[in-house]
Amino acid sequence: MVSIVVAAHNEATVIERTLRHLLDGAEPDEFDVVVAANGCTDDTAGVARSVPGVRVVEVAKASKPAALNAGDAAATSFPRIYLDADIPLSAAGARALAAAVSGRGGVIAASPRRVLDTSGRPLLVRAYYAVNGRLPAFRDALFGRGAIALSKDARARFDQFPDLVADDLFLDALFAVGEKRELPEVPSVVATPNRTADLLRRLGRLRGGNTALREAAAAAGATLAVRPSRKASWLVDVVLPRPWLWPAGACYAALTLIAERRARRTPANATWARDESTR
Repeated sequence: MVSIVVAAHNEATVIERTLRHLLDGAEPDEFDVVVAANGCTDDTAGVARSVPGVRVVEVAKASKPAALNAGDAAATSFPRIYLDADIPLSAAGARALAAAVSGRGGVIAASPRRVLDTSGRPLLVRAYYAVNGRLPAFRDALFGRGAIALSKDARARFDQFPDLVADDLFLDALFAVGEKRELPEVPSVVATPNRTADLLRRLGRLRGGNTALREAAAAAGATLAVRPSRKASWLVDVVLPRPWLWPAGACYAALTLIAERRARRTPANATWARDESTR
């Protein structure tokens, strides 16, 4: 059996779709699905309970790390998949992720292929992701997909999820290159922000969370192998080899600069803060 932990805060509008998509085609007792509804002011827990085969735990605090830890405590088996409430992962995809972390070839952590949905988005959002989607930092990474599979040995690398926003970057930092793998045959469709203002807010949160994780790693004596931030990668690795991306690159650089300035003024925390425009 594969345990799947879904952290959900006020996801009543999307959680049923995610769960039914996941369980459609699943074998009986193939998946142990635990929804950790945290700090909800809507009927996320009730909607999740209405889906057969789903267990729900409720956490008073609106905190993704608290939700992940509560879901972990309730989960019963390995491999274990951590799935965002708005990511449409199929039963076949979950099955493939679980199989990938069997330890063959040393792989104990896996993620799906990142697919960015920019349909109908404004020009600046599409320009930003035209560059972001080609950054080499996302190759064979665990972050930015909304779904991560870990073997039992992989989960043993840490005690609990730390009180940090960047949970996926935290997991990525625990494993060497040969221990983690991206599965190109399993897509993870990530909705991009519907408005430029929403994109800037998302970037500010991401940068604040990533900075907090790097500071925590440094304080812990660099026991976490956090991927280094290469600020010129957008130019050197993406735009220069593709001159036709120069206009998009200019937009990317400007939006990144604005977001970095905002992140300095906004302290990161482990409470839920997300792009509501994609819900």
